[in-house]
Amino acid sequence: MRLGIDIGSTTIKYVVLDDAGRCIDQDYQRHSCQITEKLIEVLQKVSAKYNQPAMALAVSGSAAMGLQEKCSLPFVQEVYATRIAATKRLEEVDCIIELGGEDAKILFLSGGLEVRMNGTCAGGTGAFIDQMATLLNLSAEEMNEAAKQAEKIYTIASRCGVFAKSDIQPLINQGADKEDLAASIYQAVVNQTIQGLAQGRKIEGHVVYLGGPLTFNSELRAAFDKTLKLTGVCPENSLYYVAIGTALLAEEPVNFADAIKQLQTMDASGFVRSLPPLFADEDEYRRFSERHQRNQVRVHEPKEITGRCALGIDAGSTTVKMVLINEQEEILYSMYQPNQGNALQLVREALIELMRANPRMEIVSSCVTGYGEDLIRSAFGVDAGIVETMAHFTASRKYMPDVDFIIDIGGQDIKCFKIHNGTIDNIFLNEACSSGCGSFLQTFANALGYEIEDFSRLGLFAKHPVDLGSRCTVFMNSSVKQAQKDGATIDEISAGLSISVVKNALYKVIRTADARSLGKHIITQGGTFYNDAVLRAFEQELDTEVIRPNIAGLMGAYGCALHALRHCPDASSLLNLDQLEHFHNEIRYVQCGLCNNHCRLTVNQFSDGRKYIGGNRCERPVTKKSTAQDLNIYAVKRELLSQYKPVPGPRGKIGLPLALNMMELLPFWHTFFTELGFEVVTSGFASLEKYQKAQNSIPSDTICFPAKLVHAAIQSLLDQQIPAIFYPCMTYNMREKNADNNYNCPVVAYYPEVIAANMQQVTQCDFIYDYVGIHRQKNFPVKVHKILSQHFRVGLREVIKASKKAYEAYDQHLETIRQKGQEIITQAQLDDREIIVLAGRPYHADPLVSHDIDKLITSYGAAVISEDVINEEVGKKELGVWNQWTYHSRLYAAARYVATQEKMNLVQLVSFGCGVDAITTDEVREILEEHGKIYTQIKIDEITNLGAVKIRLRSLFAALKQEDEHHD
Repeated sequence: MRLGIDIGSTTIKYVVLDDAGRCIDQDYQRHSCQITEKLIEVLQKVSAKYNQPAMALAVSGSAAMGLQEKCSLPFVQEVYATRIAATKRLEEVDCIIELGGEDAKILFLSGGLEVRMNGTCAGGTGAFIDQMATLLNLSAEEMNEAAKQAEKIYTIASRCGVFAKSDIQPLINQGADKEDLAASIYQAVVNQTIQGLAQGRKIEGHVVYLGGPLTFNSELRAAFDKTLKLTGVCPENSLYYVAIGTALLAEEPVNFADAIKQLQTMDASGFVRSLPPLFADEDEYRRFSERHQRNQVRVHEPKEITGRCALGIDAGSTTVKMVLINEQEEILYSMYQPNQGNALQLVREALIELMRANPRMEIVSSCVTGYGEDLIRSAFGVDAGIVETMAHFTASRKYMPDVDFIIDIGGQDIKCFKIHNGTIDNIFLNEACSSGCGSFLQTFANALGYEIEDFSRLGLFAKHPVDLGSRCTVFMNSSVKQAQKDGATIDEISAGLSISVVKNALYKVIRTADARSLGKHIITQGGTFYNDAVLRAFEQELDTEVIRPNIAGLMGAYGCALHALRHCPDASSLLNLDQLEHFHNEIRYVQCGLCNNHCRLTVNQFSDGRKYIGGNRCERPVTKKSTAQDLNIYAVKRELLSQYKPVPGPRGKIGLPLALNMMELLPFWHTFFTELGFEVVTSGFASLEKYQKAQNSIPSDTICFPAKLVHAAIQSLLDQQIPAIFYPCMTYNMREKNADNNYNCPVVAYYPEVIAANMQQVTQCDFIYDYVGIHRQKNFPVKVHKILSQHFRVGLREVIKASKKAYEAYDQHLETIRQKGQEIITQAQLDDREIIVLAGRPYHADPLVSHDIDKLITSYGAAVISEDVINEEVGKKELGVWNQWTYHSRLYAAARYVATQEKMNLVQLVSFGCGVDAITTDEVREILEEHGKIYTQIKIDEITNLGAVKIRLRSLFAALKQEDEHHD
């Protein structure tokens, strides 16, 4: 007999094979990081069951590495074990897709053996699916059943759980069905696997599905089948293939008693980097607690509430908070509960209970904030809604009039803002990652089998908190597991995680160089700061004492209540008790056809006939009217580009991908090839459908979204059967006066090489991707003639003539943009509108890249221009960075111009995965803040939910309004 043991990141599995190789025993269970103990249990069980003192055995799996050295257990690499099991047990296998608890891999067995594995990110694995099921308040089995009833798919990130939560939570708050969300989560896993692991290699032939997630989730397998356009096989014992292969390779007999003794005496300790303790002793903790107990907001909760009151509701990402105050601004009632994925029902029940218990209470005004603001306000007739940052600032000023820094850490959100001269001076929000938030600690507490309150208390008196650094949740998993293997205790890990929360907030969200420079009067808010370990770590990192109100988790709701009381309407529109008791809503889904976005809308129909529409990226589904785009330069750019249409020519068709630099250069190349007698066909603006069709050719999941869309553009041209596609490599861009040089960024410059190497379909056409330099106008005609002569019969004279026309068209295009932009500025100034410079790259004009953020800004009443409208309004100046890239030099020049202008502010669009923007964002921020301007950054990728974007923009406009009022 042979014993194979697979110790994975979350589970331990074993199989026993008889002498004929048949599986006669097997088991599967979670090890909860107690790896040594569970392994001893397995050895004892097998030894006793078969009455064998020794057996040929081997171990495998990500958590088994090192056992060979420490206790002489034979080790088999898991990929090799999988391959052996598959080739021995299955007749035909071309590709194996295996998903584990935190591991994912693809084995290509035909067409050249190759293995693709995830690194330190657990996005798109079993751990991710478990996190998402918890968010939906479903078990993993219930989520699979729910997905069977799905009618639509939402776009959700699966790079890691915390990113996905930021996509799913707004959908939950908008009333999206759990059935659709469940199916969308599975689709996100499929997309992550194809993009992140296949990386351009096509998955085809006989595909086998292995591992727990693919074994237990039939709808996940169905999503893979549908996307890959094949029917994969999930074989018998699919959970155990690593263990089976390990058993097949086990040759050396191992004495069970000796192995168990070695495991029991094994030195699991290693070098664990540690930090100073949070508290030296209980006396220091007592003084800390007494100091914070002095920070009280008066709470007066009578048996019955009477008289005039104001209601505040904070419908947050993971919790719902409610506060009722009297006219003396004292708290009469408060509620703080998890929303369980159904904030609407929770608020309704709380209001009914409150009104029934207090019939003589009169709610004269109400206000709501948070993720669920729009839905709650629409459903229950709440009088007002304010952005979260202003709600928290209002509460803080009531508490501490001279507050100069506020930090709020909630379930998935970090909101920080500096206050200068009584107004919000700068705003920091986490983008799409909730590392450093309450859910960060919650995830680890649950994974280690603790309630969050108990887990947090463990860390208070840890002598040697583990130094885990500041990493995102799924990256941190490996650090925590390694710390456990090295002998760190649970209390040391708990303390280390609390410190990591603080470091993430300070150094990744606020990105402060010196934590002590944040301010002298600091207020901490949000439920996460109820955790004394986090609060203490925050004070230690800042080396100062801060204030945590006794209502730290209720400050958003309290700020709403204060706002409601100070802006009391003549008559409140809040539903009364009878209306609440008879309230119900029905949800239906429609595809909007009022503009080119074709948004998937969630329509909530309430019992009194009112509606709330969610999922819209413009106001047309609500107002039935077109958004005014007269003051939007992005609309102008799209209109200008759409004018370049195919003109039939004697030389036939040639395709241009409308992506990256080719978007701004469309006037140049369209004119050039049209003059040469070609019919120029473009790929058109990108769409989600085009992107998903081409995603299997994308070689890197971490490349920026605009680069990924090049694959979609090329595929679109191939689908049109264009005989030749022109997409040249361009190291240099056109020369401009404000830059030290005129480079394109490496992705823009050389992405044609990536396409040629990873899209096999381009061999179906004449794909021209030679190196071209349009910056050298005199040499360009000769160089491009030499290139084109290899593909077409063209004369040098006609190339020279076409080149002249191309340069003229390009110059005219940029001049038109500047003229139109100046007209927008002039009109906005006449109308006394805010002007937002939505600064990024020329390809942000593509609606899918920018997600119509330009339209969202104009819906707030502001005018929108881009950096290339104003970049020539200032001269060249020495900067803190090497100013060598054309697009980036425009950003810096625009920031310098904005810094000198009234009622003009800059919002920078940044793509996830853009390494160069780590430089540009810091430089642009420094330029603006040096002149007292607010810096606003929006990170964008393929995810279309604009919840976080709206918070950031509304916060900016609220801060600007407050600034104006303060000056008046």
